[in-house]
Amino acid sequence: MAENAFLTIPQCSPSRISILTGKYPHQTGAEDLHMPLPKSEIILPAYLSKAGYFTGFLRKGHLGPQGHKQFDWQSKNLHDFAKFLNEAGNQPFFMWVGFTDPHRPYKKNIIDQPHDPEQVIVPPYLVDDRETCADLADYYNEISRMDEQIGSYIKILRQRQMFDNTLIIFFSDNGAPFPRAKGTLYDSGIKTPLIIHWPGVIKPGITYPHLVSLIDLAPTLLEIAGSEVPAHMEGESLLDILSDPGRIGRQYVYSERNWHNCDEHMRSIRSQHYKLISNAYTDLPHGTAADLTASPSWKSLKKMKDKDRLTVAQSMIFAVPRPAEEFYDIINDPYETNNLINDPAYADTVARLRDELEKWRKETNDFSPEQRRRNDNTDRFTGIKFDQTRLPPRPGGDEKNK
Repeated sequence: MAENAFLTIPQCSPSRISILTGKYPHQTGAEDLHMPLPKSEIILPAYLSKAGYFTGFLRKGHLGPQGHKQFDWQSKNLHDFAKFLNEAGNQPFFMWVGFTDPHRPYKKNIIDQPHDPEQVIVPPYLVDDRETCADLADYYNEISRMDEQIGSYIKILRQRQMFDNTLIIFFSDNGAPFPRAKGTLYDSGIKTPLIIHWPGVIKPGITYPHLVSLIDLAPTLLEIAGSEVPAHMEGESLLDILSDPGRIGRQYVYSERNWHNCDEHMRSIRSQHYKLISNAYTDLPHGTAADLTASPSWKSLKKMKDKDRLTVAQSMIFAVPRPAEEFYDIINDPYETNNLINDPAYADTVARLRDELEKWRKETNDFSPEQRRRNDNTDRFTGIKFDQTRLPPRPGGDEKNK
Protein backbone atom coordinates (compact mmCIF):
# COMPACT_ATOMS: atom_id res chain seq x y z
CA MET A 1 0.00 0.00 0.00
CA ALA A 2 1.25 3.48 -0.91
CA GLU A 3 0.68 5.97 1.90
CA ASN A 4 1.27 9.05 -0.26
CA ALA A 5 -0.22 8.41 -3.70
CA PHE A 6 -1.63 11.36 -5.65
CA LEU A 7 -3.74 12.06 -8.70
CA THR A 8 -2.84 14.54 -11.43
CA ILE A 9 -6.32 16.09 -11.24
CA PRO A 10 -9.24 15.86 -8.76
CA GLN A 11 -11.95 15.27 -11.37
CA CYS A 12 -13.09 11.86 -12.56
CA SER A 13 -12.96 11.69 -16.37
CA PRO A 14 -9.81 13.78 -16.94
CA SER A 15 -8.18 11.82 -14.13
CA ARG A 16 -8.96 8.49 -15.78
CA ILE A 17 -7.66 9.74 -19.13
CA SER A 18 -4.48 11.02 -17.48
CA ILE A 19 -3.90 7.64 -15.82
CA LEU A 20 -4.53 5.68 -19.02
CA THR A 21 -2.37 7.93 -21.22
CA GLY A 22 0.46 8.39 -18.72
CA LYS A 23 0.27 12.13 -19.42
CA TYR A 24 -0.81 15.19 -17.48
CA PRO A 25 -4.37 16.35 -18.20
CA HIS A 26 -3.33 19.53 -20.02
CA GLN A 27 -1.27 17.32 -22.38
CA THR A 28 -4.11 14.95 -23.30
CA GLY A 29 -6.53 17.38 -24.94
CA ALA A 30 -9.14 16.16 -22.44
CA GLU A 31 -8.32 18.28 -19.40
CA ASP A 32 -11.94 19.18 -18.54
CA LEU A 33 -14.79 17.18 -17.06
CA HIS A 34 -16.37 14.77 -19.59
CA MET A 35 -14.15 16.01 -22.40
CA PRO A 36 -13.68 13.01 -24.74
CA LEU A 37 -10.30 11.54 -25.55
CA PRO A 38 -9.02 13.14 -28.80
CA LYS A 39 -8.61 10.95 -31.86
CA SER A 40 -4.85 11.30 -31.72
CA GLU A 41 -4.47 9.80 -28.25
CA ILE A 42 -3.64 6.13 -27.56
CA ILE A 43 -4.38 4.73 -24.12
CA LEU A 44 -3.05 1.81 -22.11
CA PRO A 45 -5.42 -0.98 -23.31
CA ALA A 46 -4.44 -0.42 -26.94
CA TYR A 47 -0.77 -0.91 -26.09
CA LEU A 48 -1.58 -4.00 -24.02
CA SER A 49 -3.71 -5.47 -26.82
CA LYS A 50 -0.67 -5.30 -29.09
CA ALA A 51 1.26 -7.17 -26.40
CA GLY A 52 -1.25 -10.03 -26.50
CA TYR A 53 -3.57 -9.01 -23.67
CA PHE A 54 -7.36 -9.21 -23.82
CA THR A 55 -8.62 -5.89 -22.46
CA GLY A 56 -11.94 -4.74 -21.09
CA PHE A 57 -13.72 -2.36 -18.78
CA LEU A 58 -16.77 -2.63 -16.56
CA ARG A 59 -19.30 0.02 -15.64
CA LYS A 60 -18.12 3.63 -15.68
CA GLY A 61 -15.96 4.89 -18.54
CA HIS A 62 -16.65 8.45 -19.68
CA LEU A 63 -13.59 8.34 -21.92
CA GLY A 64 -15.39 9.24 -25.12
CA PRO A 65 -15.79 7.04 -28.24
CA GLN A 66 -12.08 7.13 -29.05
CA GLY A 67 -11.23 5.86 -25.58
CA HIS A 68 -13.89 3.17 -25.34
CA LYS A 69 -13.09 1.60 -28.69
CA GLN A 70 -9.52 0.92 -27.59
CA PHE A 71 -10.79 -1.82 -25.26
CA ASP A 72 -11.50 -5.27 -26.71
CA TRP A 73 -14.55 -5.81 -24.51
CA GLN A 74 -16.87 -3.68 -22.36
CA SER A 75 -19.98 -3.94 -20.23
CA LYS A 76 -21.97 -1.60 -17.99
CA ASN A 77 -22.85 -4.49 -15.68
CA LEU A 78 -20.52 -4.91 -12.69
CA HIS A 79 -21.58 -8.56 -12.43
CA ASP A 80 -20.12 -9.47 -15.84
CA PHE A 81 -16.58 -10.11 -14.62
CA ALA A 82 -16.93 -13.87 -15.12
CA LYS A 83 -18.18 -13.27 -18.67
CA PHE A 84 -15.09 -11.19 -19.36
CA LEU A 85 -12.82 -13.97 -18.12
CA ASN A 86 -14.65 -16.44 -20.34
CA GLU A 87 -14.04 -14.17 -23.35
CA ALA A 88 -10.38 -13.77 -22.41
CA GLY A 89 -9.88 -17.53 -22.43
CA ASN A 90 -6.21 -18.39 -22.05
CA GLN A 91 -4.99 -14.90 -22.95
CA PRO A 92 -3.44 -12.66 -20.31
CA PHE A 93 -5.99 -9.97 -19.50
CA PHE A 94 -6.34 -6.36 -18.39
CA MET A 95 -9.60 -5.32 -16.76
CA TRP A 96 -10.49 -1.72 -15.82
CA VAL A 97 -13.43 -1.41 -13.40
CA GLY A 98 -15.00 2.04 -12.93
CA PHE A 99 -17.21 1.79 -9.87
CA THR A 100 -20.04 4.28 -9.43
CA ASP A 101 -19.77 3.84 -5.65
CA PRO A 102 -19.23 6.18 -3.87
CA HIS A 103 -20.41 8.75 -6.45
CA ARG A 104 -23.42 10.79 -5.40
CA PRO A 105 -26.38 10.65 -4.87
CA TYR A 106 -26.48 8.22 -1.94
CA LYS A 107 -29.22 5.79 -0.98
CA LYS A 108 -30.08 4.36 2.41
CA ASN A 109 -30.04 0.70 3.49
CA ILE A 110 -27.52 -0.49 0.90
CA ILE A 111 -25.49 -2.73 3.23
CA ASP A 112 -26.45 -5.03 6.11
CA GLN A 113 -24.33 -3.26 8.73
CA PRO A 114 -24.33 0.47 7.98
CA HIS A 115 -21.85 2.83 9.62
CA ASP A 116 -22.93 4.71 12.72
CA PRO A 117 -23.05 8.50 12.10
CA GLU A 118 -22.19 9.09 15.75
CA GLN A 119 -18.83 7.37 15.22
CA VAL A 120 -17.87 9.51 12.24
CA ILE A 121 -14.91 11.90 12.49
CA VAL A 122 -15.69 15.18 10.71
CA PRO A 123 -12.77 17.07 9.10
CA PRO A 124 -12.46 20.70 10.23
CA TYR A 125 -13.48 22.14 6.85
CA LEU A 126 -16.98 20.62 7.21
CA VAL A 127 -19.67 21.44 9.78
CA ASP A 128 -19.81 18.93 12.61
CA ASP A 129 -23.58 18.45 12.75
CA ARG A 130 -26.05 15.57 12.47
CA GLU A 131 -26.60 16.05 8.75
CA THR A 132 -22.91 16.02 7.83
CA CYS A 133 -22.21 13.01 10.03
CA ALA A 134 -25.02 11.09 8.35
CA ASP A 135 -23.69 12.17 4.95
CA LEU A 136 -20.23 10.85 5.78
CA ALA A 137 -21.70 7.60 7.10
CA ASP A 138 -23.57 7.13 3.81
CA TYR A 139 -20.30 7.69 1.96
CA TYR A 140 -18.62 4.94 3.99
CA ASN A 141 -21.59 2.66 3.32
CA GLU A 142 -21.08 3.12 -0.42
CA ILE A 143 -17.41 2.24 -0.05
CA SER A 144 -18.36 -0.90 1.88
CA ARG A 145 -20.72 -1.94 -0.91
CA MET A 146 -17.89 -1.44 -3.42
CA ASP A 147 -15.61 -3.55 -1.21
CA GLU A 148 -18.18 -6.36 -1.34
CA GLN A 149 -18.17 -6.19 -5.14
CA ILE A 150 -14.38 -6.37 -5.24
CA GLY A 151 -14.60 -9.36 -2.92
CA SER A 152 -16.87 -11.10 -5.41
CA TYR A 153 -14.23 -10.65 -8.14
CA ILE A 154 -11.54 -12.10 -5.88
CA LYS A 155 -13.80 -15.05 -5.17
CA ILE A 156 -14.17 -15.71 -8.90
CA LEU A 157 -10.41 -15.51 -9.39
CA ARG A 158 -9.86 -17.97 -6.56
CA GLN A 159 -12.44 -20.37 -7.95
CA ARG A 160 -10.61 -20.33 -11.27
CA GLN A 161 -7.21 -20.65 -9.57
CA MET A 162 -6.16 -17.32 -11.03
CA PHE A 163 -5.85 -15.19 -7.89
CA ASP A 164 -2.21 -15.96 -7.16
CA ASN A 165 -1.01 -14.89 -10.61
CA THR A 166 -3.20 -11.81 -11.02
CA LEU A 167 -1.93 -8.30 -10.33
CA ILE A 168 -4.68 -6.24 -8.66
CA ILE A 169 -4.48 -2.47 -8.24
CA PHE A 170 -7.05 -0.41 -6.35
CA PHE A 171 -7.25 3.40 -6.41
CA SER A 172 -9.70 6.29 -6.71
CA ASP A 173 -9.85 8.75 -9.60
CA ASN A 174 -10.81 11.77 -7.46
CA GLY A 175 -11.08 12.82 -3.84
CA ALA A 176 -13.98 12.25 -1.49
CA PRO A 177 -17.24 13.74 -2.89
CA PHE A 178 -17.50 16.48 -0.27
CA PRO A 179 -16.97 20.25 -0.27
CA ARG A 180 -13.29 21.24 -0.17
CA ALA A 181 -12.35 17.73 -1.25
CA LYS A 182 -13.39 16.56 -4.71
CA GLY A 183 -12.39 19.18 -7.26
CA THR A 184 -9.72 20.79 -5.08
CA LEU A 185 -5.93 20.51 -5.00
CA TYR A 186 -5.86 19.94 -1.26
CA ASP A 187 -4.90 16.42 -0.23
CA SER A 188 -8.61 15.72 0.32
CA GLY A 189 -9.07 16.17 -3.44
CA ILE A 190 -5.95 14.60 -4.95
CA LYS A 191 -4.71 12.02 -2.47
CA THR A 192 -5.83 8.49 -3.30
CA PRO A 193 -5.61 5.07 -1.74
CA LEU A 194 -3.26 2.89 -3.77
CA ILE A 195 -3.32 -0.79 -2.90
CA ILE A 196 -1.39 -3.28 -5.01
CA HIS A 197 -1.67 -7.07 -4.70
CA TRP A 198 1.07 -8.92 -6.57
CA PRO A 199 1.90 -12.37 -5.16
CA GLY A 200 5.56 -13.28 -5.31
CA VAL A 201 6.68 -9.69 -5.85
CA ILE A 202 5.09 -7.55 -3.13
CA LYS A 203 5.07 -8.93 0.39
CA PRO A 204 1.67 -8.66 2.14
CA GLY A 205 1.37 -5.76 4.56
CA ILE A 206 4.22 -3.71 3.06
CA THR A 207 3.65 0.06 3.02
CA TYR A 208 5.46 2.62 0.88
CA PRO A 209 5.74 6.03 2.61
CA HIS A 210 7.20 8.11 -0.21
CA LEU A 211 5.49 10.05 -3.01
CA VAL A 212 3.75 8.28 -5.89
CA SER A 213 1.84 9.82 -8.80
CA LEU A 214 -0.92 7.90 -10.57
CA ILE A 215 0.57 9.12 -13.85
CA ASP A 216 3.12 6.35 -13.27
CA LEU A 217 0.64 3.45 -13.54
CA ALA A 218 0.54 3.19 -17.35
CA PRO A 219 4.32 2.92 -17.84
CA THR A 220 4.49 0.52 -14.89
CA LEU A 221 1.98 -1.87 -16.41
CA LEU A 222 3.59 -1.63 -19.83
CA GLU A 223 6.97 -2.55 -18.38
CA ILE A 224 5.41 -5.47 -16.49
CA ALA A 225 3.80 -6.64 -19.75
CA GLY A 226 7.16 -6.48 -21.51
CA SER A 227 6.11 -3.60 -23.77
CA GLU A 228 8.12 -0.54 -24.66
CA VAL A 229 7.03 2.60 -22.82
CA PRO A 230 6.26 5.39 -25.33
CA ALA A 231 8.58 8.38 -25.03
CA HIS A 232 5.65 10.81 -24.78
CA MET A 233 4.47 9.32 -21.49
CA GLU A 234 5.34 11.61 -18.59
CA GLY A 235 4.96 8.84 -16.02
CA GLU A 236 7.83 6.78 -14.65
CA SER A 237 7.63 3.05 -14.02
CA LEU A 238 7.16 2.03 -10.40
CA LEU A 239 8.62 -1.43 -10.95
CA ASP A 240 11.81 -0.70 -9.01
CA ILE A 241 9.78 0.65 -6.09
CA LEU A 242 7.44 -2.35 -6.09
CA SER A 243 10.36 -4.73 -5.83
CA ASP A 244 12.26 -2.55 -3.34
CA PRO A 245 9.88 -0.46 -1.15
CA GLY A 246 12.86 1.16 0.56
CA ARG A 247 13.71 3.04 -2.62
CA ILE A 248 12.77 6.75 -2.74
CA GLY A 249 10.98 7.69 -5.94
CA ARG A 250 9.55 11.09 -6.79
CA GLN A 251 10.68 14.29 -5.08
CA TYR A 252 7.52 16.11 -6.17
CA VAL A 253 4.03 15.33 -7.46
CA TYR A 254 2.08 17.78 -9.62
CA SER A 255 -1.66 18.30 -9.98
CA GLU A 256 -4.05 20.64 -11.78
CA ARG A 257 -7.69 21.69 -11.73
CA ASN A 258 -9.51 22.85 -14.85
CA TRP A 259 -13.15 23.16 -15.93
CA HIS A 260 -15.76 21.32 -13.82
CA ASN A 261 -19.07 23.18 -14.06
CA CYS A 262 -16.94 26.34 -13.95
CA ASP A 263 -13.56 27.28 -15.34
CA GLU A 264 -10.45 27.11 -13.14
CA HIS A 265 -6.72 27.30 -13.66
CA MET A 266 -5.12 25.89 -10.53
CA ARG A 267 -1.77 24.14 -10.32
CA SER A 268 0.01 22.50 -7.38
CA ILE A 269 3.33 21.00 -6.45
CA ARG A 270 3.68 18.77 -3.38
CA SER A 271 6.75 17.44 -1.67
CA GLN A 272 6.76 15.01 1.22
CA HIS A 273 6.49 17.96 3.61
CA TYR A 274 5.04 20.98 1.79
CA LYS A 275 2.53 22.02 -0.85
CA LEU A 276 2.25 25.11 -3.04
CA ILE A 277 -1.01 25.88 -4.88
CA SER A 278 -1.32 28.52 -7.62
CA ASN A 279 -4.79 30.06 -8.20
CA ALA A 280 -5.06 32.04 -11.44
CA TYR A 281 -8.68 33.14 -11.07
CA THR A 282 -8.81 34.88 -7.70
CA ASP A 283 -11.85 37.07 -8.41
CA LEU A 284 -14.33 34.26 -7.81
CA PRO A 285 -14.62 31.70 -4.99
CA HIS A 286 -13.31 28.18 -5.42
CA GLY A 287 -15.46 26.24 -7.88
CA THR A 288 -17.49 23.48 -6.23
CA ALA A 289 -18.65 20.49 -8.31
CA ALA A 290 -22.38 20.60 -8.99
CA ASP A 291 -23.08 17.13 -7.55
CA LEU A 292 -21.75 18.31 -4.18
CA THR A 293 -24.11 21.27 -3.91
CA ALA A 294 -27.11 19.00 -3.31
CA SER A 295 -25.36 17.21 -0.45
CA PRO A 296 -26.28 17.62 3.24
CA SER A 297 -22.66 18.61 3.93
CA TRP A 298 -22.82 21.54 1.52
CA LYS A 299 -26.21 22.63 2.81
CA SER A 300 -24.84 22.67 6.35
CA LEU A 301 -21.94 24.85 5.24
CA LYS A 302 -24.29 27.23 3.43
CA LYS A 303 -26.58 27.42 6.45
CA MET A 304 -23.72 28.32 8.75
CA LYS A 305 -22.36 30.79 6.20
CA ASP A 306 -25.69 32.57 6.04
CA LYS A 307 -25.58 32.86 9.83
CA ASP A 308 -21.97 34.09 9.68
CA ARG A 309 -20.88 31.23 11.94
CA LEU A 310 -18.27 29.46 9.82
CA THR A 311 -14.84 28.72 11.24
CA VAL A 312 -11.74 29.82 9.34
CA ALA A 313 -11.29 26.32 7.90
CA GLN A 314 -14.94 26.11 6.82
CA SER A 315 -14.94 29.57 5.24
CA MET A 316 -11.93 29.05 2.97
CA ILE A 317 -14.02 27.52 0.17
CA PHE A 318 -16.10 30.73 0.03
CA ALA A 319 -13.24 33.26 0.19
CA VAL A 320 -13.30 36.14 -2.29
CA PRO A 321 -10.82 37.19 -3.42
CA ARG A 322 -8.85 34.00 -3.19
CA PRO A 323 -5.13 34.09 -2.51
CA ALA A 324 -3.06 33.84 -5.68
CA GLU A 325 -0.88 31.30 -3.88
CA GLU A 326 -1.33 28.95 -0.97
CA PHE A 327 1.46 27.23 0.93
CA TYR A 328 1.00 24.54 3.54
CA ASP A 329 3.13 22.58 5.96
CA ILE A 330 1.47 19.20 5.39
CA ILE A 331 3.17 17.48 8.30
CA ASN A 332 1.97 19.98 10.89
CA ASP A 333 -1.21 21.04 9.09
CA PRO A 334 -2.58 17.93 7.32
CA TYR A 335 -5.97 19.53 6.59
CA GLU A 336 -4.27 22.52 4.93
CA THR A 337 -6.12 25.25 6.81
CA ASN A 338 -3.20 27.56 7.70
CA ASN A 339 -1.87 29.34 4.62
CA LEU A 340 1.78 30.21 5.30
CA ILE A 341 2.47 31.90 1.97
CA ASN A 342 3.47 35.18 3.60
CA ASP A 343 5.45 33.70 6.48
CA PRO A 344 9.09 34.82 6.02
CA ALA A 345 10.33 31.65 7.72
CA TYR A 346 9.26 29.68 4.61
CA ALA A 347 10.33 32.17 1.94
CA ASP A 348 13.15 29.99 0.59
CA THR A 349 10.96 26.88 0.45
CA VAL A 350 8.17 28.78 -1.31
CA ALA A 351 10.65 30.17 -3.85
CA ARG A 352 12.04 26.72 -4.57
CA LEU A 353 8.60 25.16 -5.06
CA ARG A 354 7.46 28.10 -7.17
CA ASP A 355 10.47 27.63 -9.46
CA GLU A 356 9.89 23.88 -9.72
CA LEU A 357 6.21 24.37 -10.51
CA GLU A 358 6.98 26.87 -13.26
CA LYS A 359 9.66 24.55 -14.64
CA TRP A 360 7.12 21.70 -14.77
CA ARG A 361 4.57 23.91 -16.54
CA LYS A 362 7.08 24.85 -19.23
CA GLU A 363 8.41 21.33 -19.71
CA THR A 364 4.90 19.88 -20.08
CA ASN A 365 3.64 22.74 -22.29
CA ASP A 366 0.85 23.79 -19.96
CA PHE A 367 -1.69 26.21 -21.44
CA SER A 368 -1.82 29.78 -20.18
CA PRO A 369 -4.35 30.96 -17.56
CA GLU A 370 -5.07 33.84 -19.95
CA GLN A 371 -7.03 31.33 -22.05
CA ARG A 372 -9.92 31.80 -19.64
CA ARG A 373 -13.41 30.97 -20.79
CA ARG A 374 -15.18 34.27 -20.42
CA ASN A 375 -18.59 32.77 -21.09
CA ASP A 376 -18.36 30.71 -17.92
CA ASN A 377 -21.35 32.06 -15.97
CA THR A 378 -21.85 29.28 -13.45
CA ASP A 379 -22.84 30.40 -9.97
CA ARG A 380 -20.09 28.94 -7.81
CA PHE A 381 -22.15 29.07 -4.64
CA THR A 382 -25.09 27.11 -6.04
CA GLY A 383 -23.14 24.92 -8.47
CA ILE A 384 -25.77 25.28 -11.21
CA LYS A 385 -24.56 23.00 -13.98
CA PHE A 386 -23.10 24.70 -17.02
CA ASP A 387 -23.66 23.32 -20.51
CA GLN A 388 -20.35 21.73 -21.56
CA THR A 389 -21.21 22.07 -25.26
CA ARG A 390 -21.03 25.88 -25.00
CA LEU A 391 -17.36 25.87 -24.15
CA PRO A 392 -15.00 26.95 -26.94
CA PRO A 393 -11.89 24.81 -27.46
CA ARG A 394 -8.58 25.99 -26.09
CA PRO A 395 -5.88 26.71 -28.71
CA GLY A 396 -3.59 23.79 -29.45
CA GLY A 397 -6.03 20.98 -28.64
CA ASP A 398 -7.82 18.50 -30.87
CA GLU A 399 -10.73 20.86 -31.60
CA LYS A 400 -12.83 18.26 -33.40
CA ASN A 401 -13.08 16.29 -30.19
CA LYS A 402 -13.91 19.17 -27.87
